[in-house]
Amino acid sequence: MHFGWALCRVSARGGVPDTESVVMIRTDRSDRATRVVPTFDAPLIVHSHLRWDFVWQRPQQLLSRFAESVPVLFVEEPLFADDLSHARLDLSTPAPNVTRAVPVLPATLRDHGDRALAEVRTLLLAALARGGALGGRFTAPVQWFYTPMPAPTMIGAFGERGIVYDCMDELSKFRFAPRELVDRERMLMARADVVFTGGHKLWLSKSKRHPNVHFFGCGVDSAHFAKARRSDLPRPTDLADVDAPILGYYGVIDERIDYDLVRGLAEAHPDCVVAMVGPVVKVDPRELPQAPNIRWLGQKPYAELPMYAKAFDVCLMPFALNEATEYINPTKTLEYMAAGKPIVSTPIADVLHHFTPVVSVADTVQDFAAAVRVALTAPDPELIARGIGMAKEHTWDSIVARMCAIIVDALDATDLVDAHLAPFAAGATKPAAAPARRAVPPLLEAVGGEGMTA
Repeated sequence: MHFGWALCRVSARGGVPDTESVVMIRTDRSDRATRVVPTFDAPLIVHSHLRWDFVWQRPQQLLSRFAESVPVLFVEEPLFADDLSHARLDLSTPAPNVTRAVPVLPATLRDHGDRALAEVRTLLLAALARGGALGGRFTAPVQWFYTPMPAPTMIGAFGERGIVYDCMDELSKFRFAPRELVDRERMLMARADVVFTGGHKLWLSKSKRHPNVHFFGCGVDSAHFAKARRSDLPRPTDLADVDAPILGYYGVIDERIDYDLVRGLAEAHPDCVVAMVGPVVKVDPRELPQAPNIRWLGQKPYAELPMYAKAFDVCLMPFALNEATEYINPTKTLEYMAAGKPIVSTPIADVLHHFTPVVSVADTVQDFAAAVRVALTAPDPELIARGIGMAKEHTWDSIVARMCAIIVDALDATDLVDAHLAPFAAGATKPAAAPARRAVPPLLEAVGGEGMTA
């Protein structure tokens, strides 16, 4: 396929070209106006609490796009093996230009978090050294954190140019969160050059503690989920036998789901099937509500999700209102919209802020069941069309373009200050006044479509 590249400058003034931030636009995608690749040449070393082969979500969406121009090292939390005497680092390539690093440590380190992290750092340094498996590929990187836990051990260890904290959730509110997490996040934010947040309410919280915080809510691969609107896309095999209307959810099934609501919805709609698609984590599968018209279908590949969206007559976001959901911005919202489906949700703050009235919101079992009945019997074609339009505008590509511009600007500001202070570090008695760090604008207009940002 023919493709071309063009340079485009991104501005904080409604997309007016300036000389500050440059992004490269790839023009080979027929389903998107633009394809974005960051221009900075710093490789990324990413520390994640999520595994690459778990649910395909924000980290994979963003990093697979960054990897089109810079190598990405995706470092997962360690595994522990009882029969292992020496630590090792398992490397694989799950996506082009993405290296997945899974530390495997002796079980004796399982309850010694900081010692285990130090061992992971040793393994990484050996792999990154000249002659190591990754030697020469990750020089002067940007370190990118999804979890604050390894920050004290990893910051400064790899000669990084900058530090990014992509805060996609308020992890301290999740079940089984480590007690050290709050203090480590405070340390990470003190050292970070840029902080991104995955929710608007999260942005309101973090922007009180850092001068360079930017909200980037969920994006969507609109073309992928638009497949659900095609007549030739088949139903998934595990729903092929269902003749009744399907009320469906896909995503992680954990403490964020309101299980009483799921049970009550099935009871209120005995003529429908409630289909729950996704991995069950941090909850006992034996405690999930069971009924003849509830199906727990397990985790499915990302490639198959459009088939499930097509099968759903109404798409559900049956979230509990608790600490774990206080700051979430559900990725599936725009995916459901791209599929052209009516959507019913509980009143999650970011859903109320961004997605109503396209998404119907109800806060009791009775009201939720009633909203589902309306969505089944009288779906609003105008709102569905509006949702399809929103999905087309809020792409992961446009988010990467804006993130790129912000990071480039922050790195340029850091380099400017470092260069100014270098003579003093070398022994000068008194530095001249350091140049002020250039303010990074809180809003960058999307390239090829508007996206959600602060």
